[in-house]
Amino acid sequence: MLIVAKLIIALVAVLHVYILVLEMFLWTSRGPKVFSNFPHDLFEPTKAMAANQGLYNGFLAAGLVWSLVISDPIWQKNVAIFFLGCVFVAGVYGAATADRKILFVQAVPALIGLLAVFLS
Repeated sequence: MLIVAKLIIALVAVLHVYILVLEMFLWTSRGPKVFSNFPHDLFEPTKAMAANQGLYNGFLAAGLVWSLVISDPIWQKNVAIFFLGCVFVAGVYGAATADRKILFVQAVPALIGLLAVFLS
């Protein structure tokens, strides 16, 4: 894959590691600042649910990192497309159901990554 595609994949992976840390470990401390539209009194009761979401974001990050270390170029591209597609779908769904800015934070970078992979 081209360097640009790999850089975008790495950036999307780092974003999802950040989301993992935020949702699994910083939900009640940093979470209220990041998710300001979420009612403050619900952070503590939803701590376990957020940790579960964070874990799923970690799986997305792991898949993206995996795509960067696969030696076979065909499999590398296929795995990258799969995980970027998952991130894109999650971003579109999150924008439709939770917060519109998820579209720009999550779905758009994944779409740019997909385009870069397809063009590489």
